Amino acid sequence: MLATTSTTVWFTMRATGVVALVLLTATMVLGIMAAGRTTSRSWPAFARADLHKWVSLLAMVFLALHVLTAVIDTYVDVGWLAIVVPFASHYRPLWTGLGTAGVDLMLAVALSSALRQRISARTWRGIHWLAYGSWPVAMAHSLGMGTDASTLWMDAIAGVCTLAVLVAVVWRVAEHNQSTRRAVGAGARTRKVSASAQGRRTRRQQPGVSSTPAPARVRTATRSTVDDRPTTAIRLLEKDRP
Repeated sequence: MLATTSTTVWFTMRATGVVALVLLTATMVLGIMAAGRTTSRSWPAFARADLHKWVSLLAMVFLALHVLTAVIDTYVDVGWLAIVVPFASHYRPLWTGLGTAGVDLMLAVALSSALRQRISARTWRGIHWLAYGSWPVAMAHSLGMGTDASTLWMDAIAGVCTLAVLVAVVWRVAEHNQSTRRAVGAGARTRKVSASAQGRRTRRQQPGVSSTPAPARVRTATRSTVDDRPTTAIRLLEKDRP
């Protein structure tokens, strides 16, 4: 009975570790995509953020099951202290310590998200950047310590996860560069329009340049000509008098 229980725990530990790695990869990809500013009607920004949150919670659940089964497994002695203190375990301390470091990073991100309304945006953003460090640490732990690390199917899963993260990073960099170019172009057009408007204002303010519209000037000149005619005729009549 004890051997059966130990075997069940061992298989559960392996399965939850693989699932946690896949979910952590999905969390990374969704987080990178959510950091972009592109939107679409089929997949709006709030839907991406909501999916990112729920996948992160699911990854934390499987990670907790993986850690719990690793500690209670009787085949190796990992130790309870190794759950939170990196490199504290006597069993393969390097790879076990990397796994513990990944867990600590994810816990810090989860706690900062839970306390987001109580901390500043800068602090939350700085802690959230730790999530980008938890993924490579978790990948190294899986490949260095996992029982199935040498199998073809585990190598395929690790390759797909790595490719997904790399594609997301390349897409994010390209989207950021494109947004920067659009912002620079919009700024250049705005400055050009502002310079043109300033030039028109300067020409209006120059001496000798009237700001009165042309039709108004024509009407004023016409009235002046008509008004001057009677005055000129009266002067001529006065001059002809004896």
